[in-house]
Amino acid sequence: MRILSGIRSSGQLTIANYLGAISQFIALQNEHECFYFIADLHAITTPYDPKTFSHNVLDVAAMYLAFGLDPLKTTMFLQSLIPEHTQLQWLLATITPMGELERMTQYKEKTHQGDPADVGLFMYPVLMAADILLYKPQAVPVGEDQVQHVELTRSIAEKFNKRFGETFPLPEPKTLDKAFSRIKSLQDPAKKMSKSDDNQKASIGLMDTPEQIRAKMKSAVTDSKKDIVFNPNKKPAISNLLTIASGFSGLPITMLEQQFKGASYADFKMAVADMIIEKLTPMHEKYYELIKDKKKLKNLLVDHSHKAQVIASETLKEVQEKMGLAL
Repeated sequence: MRILSGIRSSGQLTIANYLGAISQFIALQNEHECFYFIADLHAITTPYDPKTFSHNVLDVAAMYLAFGLDPLKTTMFLQSLIPEHTQLQWLLATITPMGELERMTQYKEKTHQGDPADVGLFMYPVLMAADILLYKPQAVPVGEDQVQHVELTRSIAEKFNKRFGETFPLPEPKTLDKAFSRIKSLQDPAKKMSKSDDNQKASIGLMDTPEQIRAKMKSAVTDSKKDIVFNPNKKPAISNLLTIASGFSGLPITMLEQQFKGASYADFKMAVADMIIEKLTPMHEKYYELIKDKKKLKNLLVDHSHKAQVIASETLKEVQEKMGLAL
């Protein structure tokens, strides 16, 4: 089965990104034909610093590789190196109703938060549809917040097939493990952990030092009473920490509840910090080795982008022919 997914190249990734997406992407590569792209064109739809942007792209590539992505098993490419993405976006835009784009939850949320209401942000879902349909995948691994975009992609594909002839298979949204897609802020368990949170103590970055991880975990909020049990409704903070501990230790939550029965919150939080550090330390070593050779990283992205472009160009040519655009 062909799998396709992407990740934005903006900001530092967090342990929530690792548990909710990256670790699951890595697992999929052993069973499926996987295409993972760095979505730099999507990243410029919100404010960014051009001076650090290219570094962020290489940073994400190095992290993917350090955390286990195998370039011999997967195709990891850079979105902006393949012009077919934006070419197909325009063609799909001609059959996409504005009303459907206006209903996109992510667009409404970002503009409500104060992000510029520009055309790029508005057209984000059409570019995402082009990203997906170019490679004709059977499944698209996404978090719950992106399922709506995959559903729009299916709607656009159906509309195209009906108007111009059977072209695109309808991709299924492959929802990532829900338990790990809901990692919460360390300071407010009612909010998702986010790399854009203004409170620096709210999230743990994948490249945080052991000292930073311990300090953030030490300041993590807890719940009333002292028992360490999983109950998201009554003990959301401790339940969040148990989920993180399970993700990094590989142990089921029920076993962790037994392991920390009677332990203090302080000792539990330090134990969770140690689990994170133990998992991330060898990844950090690999990352720093990779990021030293930026030329090698660039060449890898270019080579894999050329491989992906072969498929993308074939799809675009087929679309153009069916739309009457090819001479």
